[in-house]
Amino acid sequence: MAAVCARSVSGRYRAAMTFSIVGRSDDGKAVGVAVASKFLGVGAAVPAALADVGAVATQSYANLAYRPQALALLGTGVSASAALAGLIAADDGPVSHRQAGIVGMTGPGATFTGADCHDWAGGAAGDGYAAQGNMLAGPSVIAGMEQTWLGSSGALPYRLLAALRAGDQAGGDRRGRQSAALLVVSPGRGYGGTSDVWVDLRVDDHVDPVAELGRLLTMHSLYFESPEPSSLIALTGPVAEEVRALLAAAGFGGEELEEELASWAGVENLEMRVVKGSIDPLVLTHLRAAG
Repeated sequence: MAAVCARSVSGRYRAAMTFSIVGRSDDGKAVGVAVASKFLGVGAAVPAALADVGAVATQSYANLAYRPQALALLGTGVSASAALAGLIAADDGPVSHRQAGIVGMTGPGATFTGADCHDWAGGAAGDGYAAQGNMLAGPSVIAGMEQTWLGSSGALPYRLLAALRAGDQAGGDRRGRQSAALLVVSPGRGYGGTSDVWVDLRVDDHVDPVAELGRLLTMHSLYFESPEPSSLIALTGPVAEEVRALLAAAGFGGEELEEELASWAGVENLEMRVVKGSIDPLVLTHLRAAG
């Protein structure tokens, strides 16, 4: 992890004082970026990711061209560190004010902090991750993110969010809070299996953006994730009768129970959780609450 001191900066460039983590899932199938900043709509500027290729965060007087360029370089099979070196070598400035992190589908991540980024600035990288930030409360922000990442497991969106939350709790951007974003891609993990964008959530202007991002991720899981097969309840016996009565009360009283349940679920945006012959406990809870 490299710390650098603050320097004066030309007004020609737009700063994005930010902390982020770029990461890859343990199974190597998903990559993504979590980011927060005292900056309006940080999700529109910092993160980019492409399934089966990699992910990148560009910040601190961000060069947004790094996003397609990094993914193009990773797509040729080069490592994250080689891709980052290529970006820096081709950049006509102000490279000393730039900061970026890259992760590919294999190997260690790479992070870069220019010598003139606003203090405190630095990063840390290892197998499958890169964390970086500038104008931070101190080195504990990156340390907290790295430790949380290394100590966690499970679904990549939640793992990235946990690391981001650790950085936020350690002080985050020393100017305050404003926006946060989470972008995760994996082949076929998008809505209905027709997209590779697993999660794409943005909090553009909020007093507690990381907490709000967590709330949105919970909602996303409810509406866009399929249920765990082991959690499903057979749609028979007393459960079926209860569901039939609740659906009838909601105006879905047709004879075909599963058709009526699927129709109601579609109205409630829960169609991803409909499974033939069963009912997801979360769907049942939602149906009970509606009744």
